Amino acid sequence: MVAVTVADRIEREVYVPAPIDRVWRVLTTPEHIRAWYAFGGCELDLRPGGTLRFRWDEHGEFHGRVEKAVPDALFRFRLAHEPDRPGTEAGTATLVEFRISPEGAGTRLRLTESGIRALEVSDEAKTQHAEYATLAWTSALEELAALAAASHN
Repeated sequence: MVAVTVADRIEREVYVPAPIDRVWRVLTTPEHIRAWYAFGGCELDLRPGGTLRFRWDEHGEFHGRVEKAVPDALFRFRLAHEPDRPGTEAGTATLVEFRISPEGAGTRLRLTESGIRALEVSDEAKTQHAEYATLAWTSALEELAALAAASHN
């Protein structure tokens, strides 16, 4: 049997041709999140310890907990690995972090999702999560960047 090495983290980044305050709004406002990520709906309390819920018709509702939100700089939360479960601890959730910083006339947005190896699921499920999340975050960041670049509110 061949040992499988499961990635523990996903890292993606994108340059957004928009001011940092606009990128922050698109990143953290539920109506914008519905447009670039949680297409079935979003509820979000940005305070530390606040709850979040991301919904997709085809995947269900994923629960999370805000760890830190620093306007125009950092948005960090735990997100349950499985839908319709409240798990927000290591083993049942991953840690998702967005860092934003000014770059020229625009904004650099960096995403990291970590804690994949600590999930209490099979190595095959961890690998599937890492592969799916990599594609989903890549697409979501492209959508977020396009929305922020086009948004004027």
